[in-house]
Amino acid sequence: MAPENAPPGRREVLLRLLRAGGLGAGAAGLAFWLRSRSRYPEEPAAPYLKRSFTVPSDPGVPEMAIVQGEDPRRLLRRAIEELGGIRRFISRGDVVLIKPNVSWDRTPEQAANTNPEVVAEMARLCFEGGAKTVIVTDVSINEPRSCYQRSGVADAAGREGARVLLPEERKFKRVDLGGEVLREWPVFEPFLNADKMINLPIAKHHSLTKVTLGLKNWYGILGGQRQRLHQRIHESLADLGDFMRPTLTVIDAYRVLVRGGPGGGNFEDVALKKTLIAGTDPVALDACAAKAYWDLDAESLLYLELASRRGMGTPHFEKLRTRAVSLQ
Repeated sequence: MAPENAPPGRREVLLRLLRAGGLGAGAAGLAFWLRSRSRYPEEPAAPYLKRSFTVPSDPGVPEMAIVQGEDPRRLLRRAIEELGGIRRFISRGDVVLIKPNVSWDRTPEQAANTNPEVVAEMARLCFEGGAKTVIVTDVSINEPRSCYQRSGVADAAGREGARVLLPEERKFKRVDLGGEVLREWPVFEPFLNADKMINLPIAKHHSLTKVTLGLKNWYGILGGQRQRLHQRIHESLADLGDFMRPTLTVIDAYRVLVRGGPGGGNFEDVALKKTLIAGTDPVALDACAAKAYWDLDAESLLYLELASRRGMGTPHFEKLRTRAVSLQ
């Protein structure tokens, strides 16, 4: 059942908090609730898989948590606590795949890849929740080994015991994604074999789609000529989001690439927001970050409308039960 319309003003309050990059000293501990296709070359038919990793809804906890402060690891720990704790999402013996953005040969300060400390802390938490194996992987755009090393993700995640997997051509499997536009395509096999899927995108500007957030991050499960998908980019994003429904999404907005995306490189294009946005509704999280950091309404992002129509979530983020916390 859709929640009641949120009272006027709550959306604006939430956006002010996000744009400020901090909840402010006077708001420490503040808590509030907001009511809430491209056909691949002809080959034998590919198997059809539907990948949903979601956990049951819990009306007693927030659907979205916004946490702000200095320490990325602490921000993530608190966000997961607010959403019901790591054992809500991870069960003993799980094989967990963490999907950060590790697309670019950039340093963390250039904000083109997910913050390595956020990736590492998520791996640690998954083991704490009982995971048997934690895999960290992404199909990079630049040379993968350089991306993983320079981003800091390989070292940080490895120190926490995660298996950091670089993409190898022999490990892609052609799959029928079952999309309206995006159908048969090679998918990196670890994404087909996990028990739980955690999406860890970084908030960035994108020259084609305006923003790259949670749903756009799923491009990193694909091999092949991904640029072909740009002809119908919004439909492709909705197809990918429908194929990979994550257990949890955490948008890294510690540093936000507000211009020059998605590859970045110019420090002047980076805004320090010291924020993580976490939750179980990937559409709402994308809509929230797009509005907060680029003043983009969901109506201007066709992929969000398409995703909403397919039941992946709501673009009306202000209607979610939301917890906002300052650790400053």
